[in-house]
Amino acid sequence: MRTLSALALLFIPLFASADCTEHLPTWARSLQPDLKLDSEHAVCKINPGNPRQTLAALPLAENVDADGQGEYGLGVVVADTATGKIIARHYERSAIVSDAVYFDSLVLDTARYQLAPGLRAFGVRISHLGSSRVNPSSSKQLNLYVLEGQTLRPVMDTLQVSSSSADWDGTCNGDFTQAERTISIADKSKNGLASLQVEQKVIHIKSVAKGDDCKDVERTPVVSRFTLEYDGKHYPVPAALSSN
Repeated sequence: MRTLSALALLFIPLFASADCTEHLPTWARSLQPDLKLDSEHAVCKINPGNPRQTLAALPLAENVDADGQGEYGLGVVVADTATGKIIARHYERSAIVSDAVYFDSLVLDTARYQLAPGLRAFGVRISHLGSSRVNPSSSKQLNLYVLEGQTLRPVMDTLQVSSSSADWDGTCNGDFTQAERTISIADKSKNGLASLQVEQKVIHIKSVAKGDDCKDVERTPVVSRFTLEYDGKHYPVPAALSSN
């Protein structure tokens, strides 16, 4: 019974701070007191790899017009779950651009990016959507961060993990392309951190009008693989993987 009581007391702070969104304005002011937080797109969650930590990604308007177009800085925070106190932070200026291809969302990626014993990275995914009806597009970009003591350090950025594009007549005829990239941890390492294996799958579809029907013809998916190696500071992302 004593053990159960102790466990109950242990989890009270976690439950009390479960709604981490209440801390977002405070964290934003701590990062950049003169910039406005885009609260619609800011996100936070308890870190499943370490529930004592809460992770957050905060877009801050640096040069943004009334329609939300322009440049946003990206603040990433690791905070104490029980108190909301910031443990470590990182801020990147002009990290997000919103224009005809507009900034759509942020997602915290807490997959098991175990880069070394005792060192697990987490990610922030940045999504964009194109506004053209006949040339629609979408993309998701992944950045990875590691916490080293009280330092939050980016180790990879601009890896495009998914994209789609199309060129069609708005009714049926046209070409569609979709690319998906998945990441796994390689068995080998370099400069102290595991290498990252990226598998890319690209699908091309052609739509053709036949009478009253619209027929899709899908080509055989093209699968390719890449390895990203740590250079001592970060994982360089080749141009082929930072775009579709």
